[in-house]
Amino acid sequence: MNFKKLFDFLGELEKNNSKVWMDINRKRYKEIRAEFISWLDDLDNTLADIDKYYYRTPGKKGINRINNNLMYHPHKPVYKDHFGAGLDKAPGTGDFYIQIGINESLLAGGIWRPEPKSLRSIRDAIDYNGEVLIKIINKDSFKESFGSLYIDEKLKGAPKGFTKEHPYIDLLRNKSYAVVHQLSRDQVLSNDFKEIVIKVYREMLPFRRYLNNALTV
Repeated sequence: MNFKKLFDFLGELEKNNSKVWMDINRKRYKEIRAEFISWLDDLDNTLADIDKYYYRTPGKKGINRINNNLMYHPHKPVYKDHFGAGLDKAPGTGDFYIQIGINESLLAGGIWRPEPKSLRSIRDAIDYNGEVLIKIINKDSFKESFGSLYIDEKLKGAPKGFTKEHPYIDLLRNKSYAVVHQLSRDQVLSNDFKEIVIKVYREMLPFRRYLNNALTV
């Protein structure tokens, strides 16, 4: 995958964010998109080889649209400033997200703002064996890769059915359970970028499996 070509395209798109410009450069966009999908397919095969529970997600299925949803976000530009895709996404679970962008590139995973039933399932899991999750996120290598859980809104009090004295109350107050690993452009352009992605995937896996088990068991 020629990520430099992808960055160059996104840089020009950012300066000319309109359907008129995109229509003129549609062929170029489709070529880059196809190349990114092929790269995702290769990564999908590799991750399936190293993780026996991996849920195969072909690149064409995992890739996100580059158009912003202007119906819900009318003030956003017509097109996003990145290519994004979700892999290892079984129905009803969180995926392994890859974003390569002109302003931000990252790897992420977990559950962002789950609907009430799923949120309750995660909180019930923390109530039952929160010490397992604590052990995962307190691991030194985990902290080096992600710092802490993604910072999002938290409840001020205790969730319904839990007391403020609960030993894991800080985790139970979360509205999102996700982690993010930032990527530099140099890393994306490096010859060992795929190895970097695999390393982060492995480090994130126990966290993601904990959450997905809470949602499916």
